[in-house]
Amino acid sequence: MAEVHQLKGVGNASAALLEKLHIFTTEDLLFHLPRDYEDRSTIIAMNQLTVGRSYLLEGTVSSVDFPPGKRQSMAAQLQDDTGKITLRFYHIYKGLTDRIQVGHRLRVFGEVRVGARGLELYHPEIQLITSYTPLPKTQLTAIYPSTEGLTQPKLRQYIEQALHLHSDHLPELLPKQFCHGYDLQQALHYIHHPPANANMLQLAQATHPAQQRLIFEELVAHQISLLTRRAYLQQTQAPSFAPSQQLTKQLLAGLPFALTQAQRRVSHEIMQDLKANKPMLRLVQGDVGAGKTLVAALAACHPLEEAWQVALMAPTEILAEQHYLNFKKWFEPLGFTVVWLAGKQKGKARNAVEQAVSDGTAQLAIGTHALFQQHIQFHKLGLVIIDEQHRFGVDQRLALRDKGYAHSTPHQLVMTATPIPRTLAMSAYGDLDTSIIDELPPGRTPIQTVTIPLDRREQVLQRIASNCAEGKQAYWVCTLVEQSESLDAQAAEATYREMTEKFPDLNIGLVHGKMKADQKQQIMQQFKDNQLQLLIATTVIEVGVDVPNASIMVIENAERLGLSQLHQLRGRVGRGAQASFCALLYKHPLSQNGLERLKILRESNDGFVIAEKDLEIRGPGEILGTKQTGDIGFRVAKLERDDHLLAAAHRAAASILQQHPELAEALLQRWLPQAPRYAYV
Repeated sequence: MAEVHQLKGVGNASAALLEKLHIFTTEDLLFHLPRDYEDRSTIIAMNQLTVGRSYLLEGTVSSVDFPPGKRQSMAAQLQDDTGKITLRFYHIYKGLTDRIQVGHRLRVFGEVRVGARGLELYHPEIQLITSYTPLPKTQLTAIYPSTEGLTQPKLRQYIEQALHLHSDHLPELLPKQFCHGYDLQQALHYIHHPPANANMLQLAQATHPAQQRLIFEELVAHQISLLTRRAYLQQTQAPSFAPSQQLTKQLLAGLPFALTQAQRRVSHEIMQDLKANKPMLRLVQGDVGAGKTLVAALAACHPLEEAWQVALMAPTEILAEQHYLNFKKWFEPLGFTVVWLAGKQKGKARNAVEQAVSDGTAQLAIGTHALFQQHIQFHKLGLVIIDEQHRFGVDQRLALRDKGYAHSTPHQLVMTATPIPRTLAMSAYGDLDTSIIDELPPGRTPIQTVTIPLDRREQVLQRIASNCAEGKQAYWVCTLVEQSESLDAQAAEATYREMTEKFPDLNIGLVHGKMKADQKQQIMQQFKDNQLQLLIATTVIEVGVDVPNASIMVIENAERLGLSQLHQLRGRVGRGAQASFCALLYKHPLSQNGLERLKILRESNDGFVIAEKDLEIRGPGEILGTKQTGDIGFRVAKLERDDHLLAAAHRAAASILQQHPELAEALLQRWLPQAPRYAYV
C-alpha cells in the first residue's frame, strides 16, 4: 500500500490536509467517495440560466475592473452570443489576473447568483481556452468531502493518480456472488467518473449498484470484525452451571409480584446459555421500567447456588449504589454477602471490600468500572453483568476474560434500558446474542406527555408547585445548548435558587454532575424517602434512578436533547400506580426537525419506536456515542440508510470466515486497518 507522499504534487502540507480526512494511503483515496456530482458535460447558453443552479459556461472577457467598496474585488464581464454574466473575485492573485484579461476566452463553472450587476458567479472555477483545450468531459464531475486548504481540483487530481496507480492490481476480496454485478475496479471507476447520463437521484441516494457494491463490502468487513471478536471471546471455556433449584424459588417467593411472560422468556434464554461451557455473550434490552434488574438477579442465582461469584458493573455511582441496595435487599436474607466498590472508596473500607472479593467471602460484588481495575482479584468469578453497555468500551468487556477462575472466562450478561434499533444492535453488538423484554409489569400507568413553549414556563412552575404542595413529587431537568457539565450545573443551580426563593414552603433538592458522589446519593435518597418534593437536576438522573412516588417530569429546553435521551428521562416517572405526566418545554421557533421529534415523544411511549426514529434523525454515532462503541466510523456505509444490507452482510461474513479466511484478514486490513485483531489462539 503506497503512502500519499508518493503521488505527484503531494508534499508535507498536502499530506497533513489529507490526514484530516483520514487519508494516509493511495488506497484510502480510492475509498474517499464523492458526496455529490455536478454536470459539467454541456456548455450552457447564457440566456438559459436559473438563479441558484450551477453551470458550465464559455465566453469572451469583454471588460475587467476593480469596483470601489469596503472589500476590494475584481469584476469581469463574460459574454457569449446569447447574453452576459459578471465573474466576481474577492481573492485576487497574479495567476488570476493573468488569465482574466479582455479578449481572453474562458470556460467557467459556478453557481449563478444575483449581485450588484445582475447575474454573477462568485469565485467560479476557470479554464483559459487555447487551441489545446479539450472538449468538456462526457461524464459527471465528482464533488468530494474536503477540508479548508484542499481544493476540489487538487483532490480530483490526487484521486485520479490513485485510480491510475491501482488500475491493475487492486485485489478483489469479495467472492463473486456478493459483488452486485460489479468488480471492485469497475465500481470505483463508475463512482468517481459516472457517465453524463447516469441516474443522479440514484447516485445521490447511494442506491446505484456500484455504490451498493462498496457499501456491502464495508459492512461485510465490520461483520467479520464482530464475528472474530465473538470467536475470540468464546474460544476459552466457561463454567457450566446447572439451573438453580432452590435460590430462584426463594428469590421469587420474597417478591410482592409475579414475573411477566417476557421476563420468564429472557430468564430461560439466559439459563440455557449458562448451561453451556462457552462464555455467554448476551445483550438484554428492555424499555424503561421493564424489569431488567430482576432478570439480572435471577441470572445470578445459577452461579451463586454453585458457590461462584457474580459481579455487576454500572456506569455511574448513583446507579451502582442503587443496584447494590436492590441486590442486598434480595440476597442478604438468603445468606449471601453483597459488597459495593466504587472509585470514591478509600483506605480501610476499600481494602476490606477488595479482600472480601479476592478471598470469596463476598459472593456478589457491585460497582462502577473500579471493579475491573487490574489489581482487583476475584476468588471464583462466574458471571459478569454489565448495565448500560453503551457507556462502556469493547476493551472493558474483553478485559473481563482476565478475571476468570482457573483459565475460564466468566459469562457476560449485558443490559441496556436504551432500546437499540435492530440495525444498530447488529453492527455495534453483533458479537452478542440479543434478548428483548418487550412487556411492562402490570400496574404501570402510561405517561402523558405534553409540549409547552418556554414563554409559558411561569404557568408550569405554579402548576408544579401546587402539585408538590398536594404531596406529589416532581423532577425539573435543566439542559443547555452546550454539552458542558459545568454550564449545565450553573443552569441547574440558577433554577434551584429561583425556585427556593419562589416557593419557600417546598423542600427542594439539587443534583448535578459536578457534585461529589456521596452528596448526589444523599440528595437522591432524601428524594426517594419523600423528604423532598421537587428535585432540580441535570441529565445525571437519566439512567436507572427509581423513585416510584415521583409522577411529574419537566424537561426545560427539551429540543436540545436526543429522542432516546428524552425518553430515558421521561422514564424516571410512571414507575408507580398513580397517573404520571411529562412536560417538554421548548423554545420558539422550532425547526421542522425539532417539531417532528417532540411530536414522536408526544405520540409514543415505546422506546423501540423512538430509538428507530432517533437513528433516522441523528445517525448511529450520536445515539451510541462513538467513543463508547469503539467508533462505528463507517467510510461509505450509513446504517440508517443501508440497514437492508446488514443481514446479507452478516451471512456473507460468516461464509467468508469459514471458506476464505485469507480474504477475511485482507478485508479487515482494507476497511478497518486500525481495529484490534481478535485472532483464534
